[in-house]
Amino acid sequence: MKKLHRKTRHFHAHETARFDELSGLPLASFRQRAWAMAIDLLLIAALRTMFGFHGHHGDDDGGPLTMAKLIMDGVHHIQELVESGLYFAVLLKLGKGQTPGKWFMKCKVVSLVHDGMGWWPSIERALGYGASLLEGGFGYVQFFFTRNQQCVHDRIAETIVLDVRPTAKRLADEDTEKVDAPLG
Repeated sequence: MKKLHRKTRHFHAHETARFDELSGLPLASFRQRAWAMAIDLLLIAALRTMFGFHGHHGDDDGGPLTMAKLIMDGVHHIQELVESGLYFAVLLKLGKGQTPGKWFMKCKVVSLVHDGMGWWPSIERALGYGASLLEGGFGYVQFFFTRNQQCVHDRIAETIVLDVRPTAKRLADEDTEKVDAPLG
């Protein structure tokens, strides 16, 4: 019988180069991120209104609550979640890390492990918004307690949100200016 030979397995920290590349970049503030989300949610509401996806799908005749009404209400909520998820996933990918709200608020989502925002991280991040809403929105509050100001959806998708305003400076740039400044 032929003996199985296995190659030794070693961990390769492939993210290290990407982490070094991102180190010192300015992170978006909570205010920037909250306004970007509000703008995106308003756009979703406007799109639903324009295309007739708003309101209840049936006439509320004031009759008794039935199982069919409960099921249709659940289907309606699932449809809204799918529509919102598609909005965030598709526009984040096609916008190269920016939805219209993020573009307007001058912030950008970047992957911690890949050079660009791929489809999968965009989908993970869009689905992660639901995880951030669980437990009364505590996933968003975690922004204030995590080292790199990551909400739950950021950690799920392995992303951070950068401040891309022209006035935002990389940490290393500020350190260089201090070193190059004359003493005295």
